[in-house]
Amino acid sequence: MLSNFFSFMLENYTHVHEKDRELVTRLFSGSIQDKKDRQDYLGLIDVPDSYSGPRLQFPLTFTDIDLLIEAFKQQQILHAYYVLEVLFETKKVLQQMPNFTHTKTSPSKEITICGDLHGKLDDLFLIFYKNGLPSVSNPYVFNGDFVDRGKNSMEILMILFVSFLVYPNDLHLNRGNHEDFMMNMRYGFTKEILHKYKLHGKKILQILEDVYTWLPIGTIIDNEVLVIHGGISESTDLNLLHRIERNKMKSVLMPPIPLDGDRVSEKKNKVGPTITAQGIRADGSASEQLTKHEWEQVVDILWSDPRGKRGCYPNTSRGGGCYFGPDITSKILNKYQLKMLVRSHECKPEGYEICHDGKVITVFSASNYYEEGSNRGAYIRMSSGTTPRFFQYQVTRATCLRPLYQRVNAIESSAIRMLKERMISRKTDLIRAFQLQDRNKSGKLSMGQWAFSMENVLGLNLPWRSLSSHLVTTDKDGNIDYMSTFQDLHIQKPVKEVQSSLIETVYRYRSDLQIIFNIIDSDHSGLISMEEFRSMWKLFKSHYSVHIDDSQFDELAERMDLNKDGSIDFNEFLKAFYVVHKFDKLSKSDTKLA
Repeated sequence: MLSNFFSFMLENYTHVHEKDRELVTRLFSGSIQDKKDRQDYLGLIDVPDSYSGPRLQFPLTFTDIDLLIEAFKQQQILHAYYVLEVLFETKKVLQQMPNFTHTKTSPSKEITICGDLHGKLDDLFLIFYKNGLPSVSNPYVFNGDFVDRGKNSMEILMILFVSFLVYPNDLHLNRGNHEDFMMNMRYGFTKEILHKYKLHGKKILQILEDVYTWLPIGTIIDNEVLVIHGGISESTDLNLLHRIERNKMKSVLMPPIPLDGDRVSEKKNKVGPTITAQGIRADGSASEQLTKHEWEQVVDILWSDPRGKRGCYPNTSRGGGCYFGPDITSKILNKYQLKMLVRSHECKPEGYEICHDGKVITVFSASNYYEEGSNRGAYIRMSSGTTPRFFQYQVTRATCLRPLYQRVNAIESSAIRMLKERMISRKTDLIRAFQLQDRNKSGKLSMGQWAFSMENVLGLNLPWRSLSSHLVTTDKDGNIDYMSTFQDLHIQKPVKEVQSSLIETVYRYRSDLQIIFNIIDSDHSGLISMEEFRSMWKLFKSHYSVHIDDSQFDELAERMDLNKDGSIDFNEFLKAFYVVHKFDKLSKSDTKLA
């Protein structure tokens, strides 16, 4: 039964968006189709006299920005009533904005560009302390990824949205790849909201999902500087991106379902920039989604990364967007008469990096991103006709004042840990590739053979020769003991004793399993209650005609509840997955023997 459960969930749950959009809506956002309007929502919420946090006054003014910042410095929580009011008002203003906001500077009026903040509120406070609060004379661009990973994503979002509402022409908010409700389920913001707002958290999530879709996808400064979160590809079409209906981009993890009109629209796009593709079905009715071509265009600018190698090739490490070389940068900038691309999306040891002959700047504003002391944050100030100026900082704790080589080592060690997890998830494939190269069955490969095999299987475009000293054992002749690739992998395991093959399997499916767990755990308490488990199965039963009676629901849940405390935590969830995988392999072996 457990085996059938996991097989069914992995086949249907994580890929359900490709088959049934109505069910996706119900799973991820509750009854979002039954949303009430603003007044009905707010009319259901009281702000009690006992509430001692900040009270916002609409229409908002500079005073409210100040009030909010001071309250958050005291670790106060903004009441759900005000959160919802800010979100409703933000959505209303964002709906009037173009896909790319255009802004002008002058020698006496610079603009400040900030990169990823990822819920690190102290970094935002430090930026404002060093650079001043947003105002008509002190404009800002915040270039996406305001949320996830850090502990104060909600506070950052509220400060940015309130500042935007006070100065809508002087504070520009670009969408990042983490302004995405499904990414939030994986990387922490959903859990933060439901922890801080136990009573009204689901309402906040429903409105926030909509607000994300209305965020502009870029800013253009002085008709010369393109500011987008990720990057570009060889097929980036700014004319098309200026006119797509951006609010139809719900999540990068939900590709559009092919419509009859998609192929027609894609062909028309290639004819010339005067044809508008709006996701029209063959019968002429409007679609509620982007066409595949439009969707890919948005994914590219939210997810892509620059590299030194020429050309444009798949971004295998992220699974979305592309890697683009200096020739692609020159081609796209020249095509649209632009001089520079400013982007974020990647942590840099010094908080910023310049590449592609000075035409691409990466700015990253979350200091100590991987761990304390790992990197500086930075922001950029620029104005028309002047060279960009970079300002670095680091939120200080006892150990933050480290020299560069120590910061690089901290980032490197974090990256090596993540790389080793990826290696575990493909262990079987790697061993097969090594053995194909090892014709003499010696257990050893040359450096070139090992590097070729690693890249061929993992496709990460990494300098494997340079990394080899961190990953494998080399003999005096320079040959690699290729099985040492899997030794010394000190990765924290969810359970104490698991077989090597099970570790490989769980790391391969861990991301999908985390999403499944988070969705079943509808109150995001970190535990799946028996009622949550039952509700999820009833929903699937009605959509997929799965014939399981109530007693079987309960028996499945009880088998997964190893410590018999009445709920299932993530360790138990993974342990159950290990168990069924182990027995599946045993049963397959028995069949072969028979």
